[in-house]
This record gives sequence, C-alpha cells and structure tokens, in this order.
Amino acid sequence: MTIDEEIDIMQDKDLDEAIKDLLKPTHNLVLFNDEVNSFEHVIYCLRLYCEHSSGQAEQCALIAHTNGKCVIKSGEISKLVPIFAALTEKNLTVEIQ
Repeated sequence: MTIDEEIDIMQDKDLDEAIKDLLKPTHNLVLFNDEVNSFEHVIYCLRLYCEHSSGQAEQCALIAHTNGKCVIKSGEISKLVPIFAALTEKNLTVEIQ
C-alpha cells in the first residue's frame, strides 16, 4: 500500500468518525445558576418539562446552584430544542451543548 492510499484511508476514517459523532445523541441541555429564579420554580420546571422526579429535580437545582451549572438532559438535539424553548420561556438560563 502506498502512502497516498494510507492517507486516503485515514481521511475516510476521520470523516466517518466525525459523522458518527454528529449522529450520536451526545448533546446536553445545561442549566445555569442564576440569582433570579427560586429553587421551587426551577424544580417545578425541571419536573414539568424534563420529566424529572422530585428528587432528581432537587439534585439538579442544587448542583446548578453550587457548581454554577448542571446537565439536566442529554439526547438528540431534536428532543432537546423544545425543552430548551420551554425552559427559556420560563426564564431559566439554559444552553444546548
């Protein structure tokens, strides 16, 4: 095999890996701490829109408060966008990463 053939194979593998990465459900919806919303409001929104249990919503609110942010949902971007929109409408600070 020539060097050119090896480079072509490596480039194809890199492209395949990049495509696989884009198709993976690896996007995260991140909640950021703010000084505006109460814990109760954040917990209510996480339960309603992310379908978190009470305990899970409380943990996420606490993590966001102490660490500045918390991943609240992971998955395909098409599933995260409506949740992002709803949480943003409720004045929560969120981002899809």
